[in-house]
Amino acid sequence: MEGASGSCPFAVPAGTRAAEQHPAGPRQAGSTEPSDEEPPGEGLDHHEVMGDGDQGVLEPEGPFSASPENASPVASTNSSTLPELIRSEREEETSRNAVLSENVTSSTGTGSVIEGTQTVMWSRAEFHETTQSEKLCLEVLPSKAAQQDYHMPDVIAVRVQMDSDSFHDVAVKIERPTFRKPFLGGFKNRVTGVEFHNAGSQTVPKKRPEKGTTLFCRETQTVFERNRYQQTTNPTSTQMTKRGLYVSNMSDKLITPGKYLTAEEYHKRRLEAVIVLQKYFRRWHARNVVQNLKEKKRLRLAWEAQEELQRKKEKEDKLRMEQERKLNPKTKEDFELLYHALELWRQEETERINRTLTGAERKAALCGLLEQETELIASIGRHKLNADQDNQQKAVLRFLDKCAQPKRWKACDGKITEMDTQYTLRARELLEIYRSVSMNDIPKDERRDVLLLLRGTVKEHECKLTEEIVELIDRELDLMAREVKECNLEGLRKRICTLFLQYIKIPKFNPEVAKILKVPPDPLKLYKNIHFCRSCENYLPASEFPIPANSRTIGRCHLCCKLDNEARRRESFLKYRLILESLRKSEADYQDDATIVFLVQQQHLQYMIENIWGCQSALSACNDLYDLVMVRWDKQQEWSPWNTILLTKDEADAHLKLDNLQEVISDGLFFSSSKTLPF
Repeated sequence: MEGASGSCPFAVPAGTRAAEQHPAGPRQAGSTEPSDEEPPGEGLDHHEVMGDGDQGVLEPEGPFSASPENASPVASTNSSTLPELIRSEREEETSRNAVLSENVTSSTGTGSVIEGTQTVMWSRAEFHETTQSEKLCLEVLPSKAAQQDYHMPDVIAVRVQMDSDSFHDVAVKIERPTFRKPFLGGFKNRVTGVEFHNAGSQTVPKKRPEKGTTLFCRETQTVFERNRYQQTTNPTSTQMTKRGLYVSNMSDKLITPGKYLTAEEYHKRRLEAVIVLQKYFRRWHARNVVQNLKEKKRLRLAWEAQEELQRKKEKEDKLRMEQERKLNPKTKEDFELLYHALELWRQEETERINRTLTGAERKAALCGLLEQETELIASIGRHKLNADQDNQQKAVLRFLDKCAQPKRWKACDGKITEMDTQYTLRARELLEIYRSVSMNDIPKDERRDVLLLLRGTVKEHECKLTEEIVELIDRELDLMAREVKECNLEGLRKRICTLFLQYIKIPKFNPEVAKILKVPPDPLKLYKNIHFCRSCENYLPASEFPIPANSRTIGRCHLCCKLDNEARRRESFLKYRLILESLRKSEADYQDDATIVFLVQQQHLQYMIENIWGCQSALSACNDLYDLVMVRWDKQQEWSPWNTILLTKDEADAHLKLDNLQEVISDGLFFSSSKTLPF
C-alpha cells in the first residue's frame, strides 16, 4: 500500500480542499452553497477523483482514518453495506434533502489502488453514491471518536472488479514508515489539527557511506535564500451551462470545421512554401552579392584611377623638380644632372650630324657643336661658383647655429629639457653679430651701429687678429663718412666678415666652438693611413679615396674622380643613389645583420641595373628609375647580387608578401599588385 500512497494524494474533506486549492472553481464562480440539484461529488477536486466509471471499486475492510501516524491511509467504504445505504438514502431522500446538501461540503473522496498495470478507480455515479453512504455512516459515529479508536491493520483486502460480474480480492500489505516523509505540499485542519499531504514519497533516503573521518559543514556567508510566491495577474475561470445555471451564449463564437487536410497535403504545402521562401531569399542574397561586387568593382576602379593619378602627379613633380634642379643647381648632384644632360645632348647632336652631313659640312658642324659645348660648360662653371659661395655661407651659418644651440636632454617622462650656459649665450651673441655684419643693402645708420658693436666685442681681447679687425672697421667707418659708394666697399666688408669668422672659430674667444671643430690628428698616428693620389699627386687620408670591390690598390681620390666624370663620362648617380638608399633601408628593417648591401657602391649598383637588368622591371618592363627598387628574391636569405630582383614599388610589395616562392614558380604564375602575369 506504500506505492498507492506515494502516487495518489491523501483523502481530505472535499469542501475544504476545493476552497483552499481551487479558489477559481465552478462553485466559487456561482455560489458558495451547493444547489439542491447538484450532485454531491460535483465539488470535488481532480486530485481525489481520477479515471472513468469503467474501472473497479476500492473496498477496504475498515473505515477511513486520518491519523497522522499512518503514512498512506486509504479512504474507502465497506462494500457489504453499500446497497443497503443506497436504498435507505433513496427512501429518505425527500426528508433528508436539506441535510444531505449541507453535508456535501464535508464529503471525502477515495484514492486509487494500483496493482500491476490495472488502475482501480470509481465512476462518477458510484462515487456520488459511495460518498453519500459514507456520510450516513459517519453521522452515527462521531468523527473524532472514529479517528481516535481506529488503527490501520497491517493487511487489508481490496476487491477489484475484473469484469461486469466478476470480482477479485487482493490482499494489500501496509508498510509502516521508519522515517518522517518530507513535506511536499498540503494543508492543516485548524479545528482538528490534522495535516493533509498532497503527495508523498516511498523512497528511503540514501545514507552517506562512512568515510572514517568526521566531516563538518557550514553555511556560506554570501548566499541568501529567499522564497517568493508568484501568482498570475489576471486569474480567470470558466463556467458551463447545467441544470439550475444559465450562461448566456450571445458573445460566443461559432466555429465550423474546415476542409480536412491530410498529412501529405500539409507537407506538400509546407514544401511549396519553403521553396518560395528559398527562391525569394536566394534572389535577395544574389542581389546583395551582385551589389557588393559592383561596389567593390567601383571602389577598385576608383582606387586604380586615384593611384594612376597619384603616380602621374608624382612623376610630374619629379620631372619638374629635376628641371628646377637643372635650372638652379646648388648641390653636387644637381651639377651631375647638368653634365649628364649636356652629354646626352652632345651625343644626340653628334649622331644627327654624322647621319645627315658629310665631308666639310660635317667638320664645320662638329666645330660649331664643340663651341656650343664650351659655352655651356663655362655657364655651368659660373653657376657652380655662385652655388659654392651660397653653400659656403650656408655652411658657416649652420656651423655657428650649432654652436649656439642650448644643452638638451630627455627626461624620464619623455620631455625635452633645454638649458643655456654662458658659453652658448656667448656663441649666440657672436652668431647674431656675424649675421648682421654679413648682411647687404642695409641703411648706413644700422651698418654703423653694427660696426660699433663688432668693434666693442673684439676689443675685449687684445691680439693681432682683433687689431686688424678694428683697423678695418675704422677704415669702413671713415669711407662711409666720406660717402663712398657701397660697391667700392664690398671687398672691405668681405675681409671684415672673414676675419670675424676666424675670430669666432678660436676657442679662446668662443669656448663652445672647441667641441665642434675638427682637431688635426697626430701625423704619427696617421702615418700608415695616408695614401698618395697619382692623379692630383697629393697625400690624403684613406677616407678621401673610393674603395671599389674589385680593386687591390688605391686609385684616384674623390675629387679626381669627380673631375674625370665632369670632363669625360658625365654620368649622373642620383637615381642609383636613391635606389641604393631604399635598398639599405629595407635591409636594415630585416635586422638579420646583412653586410653585403652596405659595401656596395653607386657604381656597382649602376652596373647591375644597366648591364644585368637593362634598366627595367623584370615583370612590367617599366624603365623609370624613379619607380624601380631592388629587393630580395628570397626574403629568407641575405641580400646579395645573386639574390635580388629589380621591380617597381607595387610589384616589390606584392613580391615580399609571398610566403612560399617555390609554389608560385611551380604554378607558372607570378603575382603583382594589380594583375597576375605569366612567369
